[in-house]
Amino acid sequence: MCRDNKNTKTSSIGLSNLWEKYNFKWVITITVWTFFLAIGISISSEFILNNTQVFLAIITLVIIILIGVLADIIGIAVTFASEKPFHAMAADRVEGAKYAIKLLKNAGPVSNFCNDVIGDICGILSGVAGASIIVNLRTLPFSVSRSLLTIILSGLVAAFTVGGKAIGKGIAISNAHTIVFNTARFLNFIYRKTGIEIISSIRR
Repeated sequence: MCRDNKNTKTSSIGLSNLWEKYNFKWVITITVWTFFLAIGISISSEFILNNTQVFLAIITLVIIILIGVLADIIGIAVTFASEKPFHAMAADRVEGAKYAIKLLKNAGPVSNFCNDVIGDICGILSGVAGASIIVNLRTLPFSVSRSLLTIILSGLVAAFTVGGKAIGKGIAISNAHTIVFNTARFLNFIYRKTGIEIISSIRR
């Protein structure tokens, strides 16, 4: 009887440790949140971009790709940076140092949000922007089918996205602490001006 109680306690502790170790609460939250966010952004962006001029749609497409690359850089930098320099900076009361420590303590969720959530959303938006460019081309400058043009544009978007992220990875690894510090300063600035603390919502 005692052994059964001990086994039950051990299994409950094991499940609790597993839940904390892999942060399943964050996994479930971000999965559900991303589902509704992606649907909402996809619908709104399709409505907006379908009524946008081709030139503005191209600029929007470039901005979306750059946002995806920048988010990927931040996500990688957070996983490579160390907390030690920021503890020394926090002791000297350097602005943004404490926020940088928060980022690094939540490296997993932050990396997941930047690399996966923002990356996937930018992928959706870039697809919508590319389709908007093709749809809004009233007359083609040369004789080519719209289907072929769509394929070529999709290939270019994918190539620039992957190429940009490949370059960004090297930048993130080489300048991890600088990127984390500047990101922390930016988020800390937002917090001071608006009272919105992003990191507190994803801490374990």
